[in-house]
Amino acid sequence: MKAIRKTTTAGLACAAALGLFAAMLPSAATAAPAESAPIVVPPPAPVQMPVNLALTGTATASSVEPALPGNTAKLAVDGDSSTRWSSAYVDATWLQVELAQAGPVDNVKITWPNAAARKYTLQTSMDGTTWTDVETITSTTGPGRVDEIQVGASEAKFVRMMGAARWSSFGYSISEFEIYDRPAPPAPDNLPLVPLPASYAETADGTFKLLPSSHIVANGDDAMAAANYFAEKARRSTGYKLPVVQGKARKMDIAVTVAPGSSQESPESYALQAGADGVRVEANTAAGALNGVQTLRQLFPQWIESATPVRADWTIDGVVISDHPRYEYRGIQIDVARSFYTVDEMKEHIDNAAQFKFNRLHLHLTDDQGWRIAMDQPAENPSGIKYTDLTDISGATAMTYNDAGVLQGTELGHTGFYTKADYREIVRYAGENGMVVVPEIDMPGHTTAALHAIPQLNSAGSAPKPKTGEATAPAQGSGNVGSSTFDADSAATYEFTKEVLTQLAAMTPGPYLHIGGDESHVTPHDKYTKMVEAFAGQVLDTGKQVIGWNEYSSAALPEGAVVQYWAGNRQAVADQIKANNSKAILSPVERTYIPQKQDASETAGGTWGCGGPCTLATHYDWNPANYLPGIGDDRVLGVETVQWGEWIRGMDQVESLQYPRTLATAEVGWSQQADRNYADFTKRLGQLGGRMDLQGINFFKTAGVDWTSAPEGSCVRPAGNPPAHVPCRIAG
Repeated sequence: MKAIRKTTTAGLACAAALGLFAAMLPSAATAAPAESAPIVVPPPAPVQMPVNLALTGTATASSVEPALPGNTAKLAVDGDSSTRWSSAYVDATWLQVELAQAGPVDNVKITWPNAAARKYTLQTSMDGTTWTDVETITSTTGPGRVDEIQVGASEAKFVRMMGAARWSSFGYSISEFEIYDRPAPPAPDNLPLVPLPASYAETADGTFKLLPSSHIVANGDDAMAAANYFAEKARRSTGYKLPVVQGKARKMDIAVTVAPGSSQESPESYALQAGADGVRVEANTAAGALNGVQTLRQLFPQWIESATPVRADWTIDGVVISDHPRYEYRGIQIDVARSFYTVDEMKEHIDNAAQFKFNRLHLHLTDDQGWRIAMDQPAENPSGIKYTDLTDISGATAMTYNDAGVLQGTELGHTGFYTKADYREIVRYAGENGMVVVPEIDMPGHTTAALHAIPQLNSAGSAPKPKTGEATAPAQGSGNVGSSTFDADSAATYEFTKEVLTQLAAMTPGPYLHIGGDESHVTPHDKYTKMVEAFAGQVLDTGKQVIGWNEYSSAALPEGAVVQYWAGNRQAVADQIKANNSKAILSPVERTYIPQKQDASETAGGTWGCGGPCTLATHYDWNPANYLPGIGDDRVLGVETVQWGEWIRGMDQVESLQYPRTLATAEVGWSQQADRNYADFTKRLGQLGGRMDLQGINFFKTAGVDWTSAPEGSCVRPAGNPPAHVPCRIAG
């Protein structure tokens, strides 16, 4: 055995959804796993780990939030990140821990789940009266962060957080105040994989080498899709034939097996082993097998991503991996309403995201600025609505100028729409890449595009109003929000939404329909809840599961409704999620939103989400299980990175704002919380630079990351205009 690295985390509940990729294939495997021993990751060598002294200490605080009963200070040292101490709403507040006995204190870790400190001093003491300042911390990152402070005290009996300034009008909240007696042992470098697997070990089982004579062996019908997926990718870069066959694998082959019991008890889990005797990818489901071959791509040299043949050593050092996702929902959202993206652009978007194990594609299809999905004329149409006008009229509108007449973005927003055939092609292609499409029709606000196209929707309670002499509201090309609404008291509203949702459900194989529900500022609350409850019921009638932005949780939602949090009072939203017995998708602005600026040098993008740039570190360093108070992993369905199109035009601009921050969200959604470390992530991330270059991803080269590259012209074709199957060589 060579150097071993194994992650250890608590077991998680199995994911409930297999994804469209699995659903498109036969439900049962037709062949048993290859006759070989199960893939098992060996245990790591024992190491002496630091002890969290706070767990046996006594916590006290100078104040407690008035609404919380009793001594909540103890909740900061209970080892449970879902509980918290919260202070009164004053700056000069402290939390201290008296250790069971005096001794060395090496470092302290403080987890701020929501109401964080902007400035505080960490202190130590022997008697609890005379204090020594260790460090004063002033943070530019708000709630959801983790501070790690080096102490280096040879002896201390008390450790204290002495608050100086709160982040906002709320007090301080600490979910865990950890005090360690020694530093953690240095971990060996992880394999350059993103997202980080649950467990793996490098082995002395030799090196696998892919050869021109290699086969991709599929064991079981459910293995064929993943085997073909990998073969298609690898043929382009290697120039090898790589036929997909069934039967017994040889040493130079890659075997993909799908059969019950092949990997951990999770629909998306997989196991992978590589060595001189070949490569094995084994999974319980087709979705798990696809995850396994995505990891396999990253194990090969970066040239595997080349679109043309490359002469390279196609080798993988001995390794064994056992992997599964933390969350079943790992989404990437794209706003096609404010600026449109073609089917080919969407396929590029899917290719980019799927390799990092995103399994949900959220399409924001409608908004004030445009309507992007075609609707047919129904046989029954009591209000006489011309549904084809939605795209004939509002498919031709998009983002334009703000109220001051300034162009939003580098050019006008792109117009266009998807025919039903276009939409089905996106759904099909996403499914081949393991992604379920989640379509969104935003309502009852963000509805100007519908009001602009359909006269019957412009009734007494709708807004904005048509201009004098016009039958519909004017088009809106600005980025203004909150000024539009459907009419809650008009029968045409519900006739329209039912027809749209029914048609959309019929061409969406996935289980979800998203109804938006955000920023309905001009809708009276009683009218808002009336419409949301009706729309959610209409979704339920289609057989789908409803999702909405967190504002809609103020309504009475049906069983199984999902709340997507983006902003607002976390405690109130958490209470509503529990009251509705819902699950949450977490997309907090400061942790997942695009295009908030990621660097001060960028000219376009918002800064309101983070009070400045929303950096790569901001997107990485948070824990979904303690983001909403009392909403732990059992209620978190997953996470989603969110792209809005006010300033973004074309896929190059999408990529430059999404990557690499989207990869931080990929790891937040897949990898186990205890295994994640930002310094380690950036080291692994840097080694993906050349891969993304070869794929043509226009990613932002974040400062502080040691990016590898694939220099232009590095792959040189032989002289004499050889046929395409003749591989080129790597220059130099």
